[in-house]
Amino acid sequence: MKTATLVFLVKQDQVLLGMKKRGFGLGRWNGFGGKIEQNETIEQAAIRELEEETGVTASSLEKRGEITFAFPSKPEWNQIVHLFVVTKWTGEPVESEEMLPRWFSHNSLPFDVMWPADPLWLPHILAGKFVTARFVREEDQSTILEKEVIVQEK
Repeated sequence: MKTATLVFLVKQDQVLLGMKKRGFGLGRWNGFGGKIEQNETIEQAAIRELEEETGVTASSLEKRGEITFAFPSKPEWNQIVHLFVVTKWTGEPVESEEMLPRWFSHNSLPFDVMWPADPLWLPHILAGKFVTARFVREEDQSTILEKEVIVQEK
């Protein structure tokens, strides 16, 4: 199972999302992140991916959850994703080869152009809660076969 990161920049009641311009998740709004490189911690990977995709350097990370995604027909896609929120950073978000950043209000997230599971967990981490979840998805990446979401107060 692969290990990945997902980071959300948050200021007041807004969150920065990125429109994926290539690769896995093309055409969807999402947080920023990716795979962990050799000899890198999960936190180091989160900071590096955020910087590569937005030009922003996180001053601190707050872990807000872990999600396991399983694909029975494509086990090579299975992954555990570590979720982080960043409220302090340096730099201003800029477009990269991979992502086009845009600020959204917490109450007007573009769920119709996000992953189908996102409405089940993202509002909770933006509200300061910790989420542990598991989703079993079909190869089409849009069909959720099974779901389990546990939300804890921080």
